[in-house]
Order: sequence, then structure tokens, then C-alpha cells
Amino acid sequence: MPLAPLPAVLPALPEILVVCSAMALLMVGVFRGEGSTRLVSWLSVLALILVIGIALARGGERQTGLNGMFITDAFALFMKVLVLIGSAVSIVMAMAYNERERIARFEFPVLILLATTGMMMMISANDLISLYIGIELQSLALYVVASFKRDSEQSTEAGLKYFVLGALSSGMLLYGCSLIYGFTGTTSFAGLASSFAGGASVGLIIGIVFVSVGLAFKVSAVPFHMWTPDVYEGAPTPVTAFFSIAPKIAAMALFVRFLIEPFGALAGEWRQIIWFISVASMLLGAFAAINQRNIKRLMAYSSIGHVGYALIGLAAGSETGIQGVLIYMAIYLFMNVGTFAVILCMRRDGKMVEAIEDLAGLAKTRPALAFALGIFMFSMAGIPPLAGFFSKLWVFLAAIHAGLYALSVIGVVTSVVGAFYYVRIVKLMYFDEAKGVFDRPIGAELQAILVVSAVVVMLFFVVPGPLLTSAETAASSLFPG
Repeated sequence: MPLAPLPAVLPALPEILVVCSAMALLMVGVFRGEGSTRLVSWLSVLALILVIGIALARGGERQTGLNGMFITDAFALFMKVLVLIGSAVSIVMAMAYNERERIARFEFPVLILLATTGMMMMISANDLISLYIGIELQSLALYVVASFKRDSEQSTEAGLKYFVLGALSSGMLLYGCSLIYGFTGTTSFAGLASSFAGGASVGLIIGIVFVSVGLAFKVSAVPFHMWTPDVYEGAPTPVTAFFSIAPKIAAMALFVRFLIEPFGALAGEWRQIIWFISVASMLLGAFAAINQRNIKRLMAYSSIGHVGYALIGLAAGSETGIQGVLIYMAIYLFMNVGTFAVILCMRRDGKMVEAIEDLAGLAKTRPALAFALGIFMFSMAGIPPLAGFFSKLWVFLAAIHAGLYALSVIGVVTSVVGAFYYVRIVKLMYFDEAKGVFDRPIGAELQAILVVSAVVVMLFFVVPGPLLTSAETAASSLFPG
């Protein structure tokens, strides 16, 4: 079979570079042995940084490749940069942890690179077939890293649960794709956009529902969230951090592109689906987290709630709404990275501790760590002037402009309820008696991640322009008309 001409693959150059880096580093690990883990990890981070530079240098011009199945534009560039940052930071956070837990293997960063390739493919999918290929490439790598701590029953169980439920969601997604193809005769997003000028059939609507179910599983939206708390708790902590940022950002990007580009004219039909899962996710995230005692399970329910807030922007279906989604996911990245960096510092007598009560009195023993976690908790609760307040404000305003007043009110109420468990952590750190002292030192890498994340979250309101402008440009690329 002849190779594709060079112009056809050039739009996918960043993805090609990431997957080639994964294969090259796999060979480095094989020939250098298990002692090469740190080298392969740092080379993986370097590769991701180079790809970010190349992607930014290429710009956000709208291009298609691979017979129209792949698309790059300002929206794809924005979300890919977030995914690449999340993947690079996850590899850095995992290095010291994996060494201490004796699971340091060179395959870990290689699997992260392969998963990242799938995520980038998802973000640029312009066809139902490329959509599915991207999801499966991401998922296959994630199944393995979820159970990377093979000697742990919890980690093995987490990988198995994620695999079984992931296979179920893939089946639903494929069934939805087959219905869409059967009722329209095309899998191309451009073809789909022009195939229902006279209105959509019931079969097509059902197909959209099934694909939306598959994508809702990937972003862990209610009622397809059942895997999230168990997988977050059972997986190694750096893997949990990775799950909570990069795959979620990629799946949200795919969700947005799938509904806006081919089915934007049917917003009246799919908006009620997004409205329901947004409300359900916000409610569950607010109330189910209250009684959690494990901080990783708390973060799982917190992430479900944040997905609900982000989906408010998608429910609006407008350019302002999509801009709100992009701003929300960018700020969510820094809040989550910082929080999980603190969780990775929760070590006592050489062992990880995960109970929320273990944070008691942290301000007296590790004041800098407590201050950083306090910033992230207040930001997630939406307290001004921290970045989390502006992310919620933007999606609420988009919903109001779209006439979704009930959705905005529910969002505000659940934010107030959710603030309880975030503020409770701050109360534990500053007003309760210390139960012990966390181990020192925490490592230069984690310190750098904590400082950068805290500064971005705390001082976002000083220079919001670059993010707002980038998000506006990215959102407008989905509405070329």
C-alpha cells in the first residue's frame, strides 16, 4: 500500500513525534535495562516540551489531514498544550514516588507517551473512526498504568474495574457510531454537519445519545462515574493525578468537538442530555464527597463535580460557553496538579498516608505545604480572587446568556455545598492538633510544581489576559461561520 503524501500527515506532526519518541525510548529502556527509568522519564518530559514548542510554532491555522479524518485548529492547539503539560508534570511527579514504592520501570513514561498520543488524536478527531482510534489508544495505555503497582491488590483491582467498565463504554460508543453512520451514510464530521439539513431522524438522535454516553464515561460524568472513586483510590497516586487531568481534558475536548462541529445545528436535541449529566455531576460531586475520609476518593468526587461545572459551558452551546469550558479546564489543570503534589508529600515514617485526618495540624508542622493546599482548596471552592472563582464565573455567565438560568442557580448552590468539604480541610490544617509530622524533604521537582501551581492559581486575576484571549481564539475556531 503506498504511503500517504507528506502534506496529508503534516497536520499530525506533533502526534507523530510523540509516538516516535515513545518507540525510541522503549528501545533505550530495553537496551539499558531497569536502571534507565529516570533517564527515560526525563527524556520523555523533554520530548513533550519539544512537542509543545513545535505545536505553538506551527500555530492554530485550520488544517485537515489523513483524508479529512484529522483536523488541527486553534481549539486543538489550546487543548493539546494542556494535555502535554499535564502528561509532562505527571511523569515528573511519578519519578520519586515510583522509586520509593519500588515500581520504577522505564515502561511507565513510555505508556504515558502512548496515552498522550491517543489523547492528541482524540482532540483532533474529525471523523467517527479517528475518534474511536484515539479513545482506544489512550484507554489501552491507561488500563496498564492504573494497575502498575502489581503487588497491590487495590491497584490491580483499579485496573480491572477500569478495563471492564471502559470496554462497556467503548461498546456503547461504537453502537452509537454505527447508528449515526447507518442513518446518515457518513462518518465524517463535515459530512454529518450537512446531512440533516431537513431535520434529524430519531435513529440519529439515539446514536448521538449512545456516543455521548461513551464520552461521558471518559470524563467521569454522572451517571457514568461509577469507576472513578475506586480507580482513583486504588491506582498509584501519580497515576491518579494523571487520570484527573490529561485524559479528562482530552475527553472534554472531544465531547465539545463532537457536539459542536457536526451536530451544532441540533443543539436543541442534545442540550437536554448535557443539562442532565451536568446537574447530576454537580449534585453528586457536592454531596457524595462530604462523608469521604480518603483524600484520593474526595478528589475523585471533586473531579466529578468539576466536570459538571465545565459541562455548563457546553450546554450553553455558544462561543462564550466553549470559551468558558476552555478557561475552566486550563485552571482545573493547575488546581489539580498542585493538590496532587501536596498529596504526594503526605508521607509519614516512610509510608504514604491518605486519610484526610492526617492533614490535621499541618499548618503548625509544615506551614508552607498547608498554605499551598489552602490556596488550592479555596480555589476549588470558588473563593475570589483565586483562579477557581473566575473559571466558575465564566461558565455561569455563559449559561445565563444562553437562557439556562436553572442550570446556573443549581451550579451556584452546589458550589456552596461543595465549599464545605474544601473548607473542612483548611480547618483541619489550621485549627486541629497535629497527629504527626510529614517526612522531609519533598524533593526539588515537587517543590517546583507546588510553587508554580500556587502562583498561577493565586495570581491569575493579575494577568488573566493571555488565557482569556487564547481561549476566545480557540473557541471561535469551532464557529467559523
